[in-house]
Amino acid sequence: MTVIIIAALIAIVAIGAMWLLSGARVVSQFERGVVFRFGRVTSTPRQPGLTWITPGVEKLRKVNMQIITMPIPAQDGITRDNVSVRVDAVVYFRVVDPIKVVVDVQDYLQAVSQVAQTSLRSIIGKSDLDDLLSNRERLNEGLELLIDSPALGWGVQIDRVEIKDVALPESMKRSMSRQAEAERERRARVISAEGELQASEKLAQAAAAMADTPAAMQLRLLETVVQVASEKNSTLILPFPIELLRFLDAATPRPAPGSAHVERDDPAVGA
Repeated sequence: MTVIIIAALIAIVAIGAMWLLSGARVVSQFERGVVFRFGRVTSTPRQPGLTWITPGVEKLRKVNMQIITMPIPAQDGITRDNVSVRVDAVVYFRVVDPIKVVVDVQDYLQAVSQVAQTSLRSIIGKSDLDDLLSNRERLNEGLELLIDSPALGWGVQIDRVEIKDVALPESMKRSMSRQAEAERERRARVISAEGELQASEKLAQAAAAMADTPAAMQLRLLETVVQVASEKNSTLILPFPIELLRFLDAATPRPAPGSAHVERDDPAVGA
């Protein structure tokens, strides 16, 4: 009889130990545990570490508190200036209230994904093509506000939203390429015209200086000859400026007109 009692006690102790062990749970550092007791949520979530729930009475559901990176599928849309584009993005979010995530929304990952897609379509329709290509910071902020507004009610906080890529039709790419080429050509022509204007101003100043000093033209001619000779050309074309002829003509002494007439009429001079 004693043996039966001892065996029964051992069995009870073993069952009790197994019952206690079956209620032991481990919550990781990046998780929080939401406990349901008879279908109702307890007051506070369980913190990381070893915890215990009543088997058969309580149920533990773990919620990941890490930052989640969710890519938003590419969305086709038409911008405000009637350009068809295809835009994709990525959203970073994390859970801030594990009880709301478990109780208030059935699948918070799917909910965030759907609201992110609809918000991205809304941003595309409200923006111009130039904004999508060059002003993404402001669009990212607007997209974050659109997603964060409903997500806060689900216990989710949006940390950051980034537009990844904007795909354009091939015809639009060719048009933008022609526009960029025309813009570069316009800038090149403007720069060339400004250079010609500055060069003409400097040439006008040089011409004025040479007009005051005629000998400067001869020095410039000699310098040109030196430059041409350094190229080792077989043929040398030497320009002869009109100013040099005028200078030589002015420097040549001329006889008096009366003396030349007497020499022709005097018979003694002829003999």
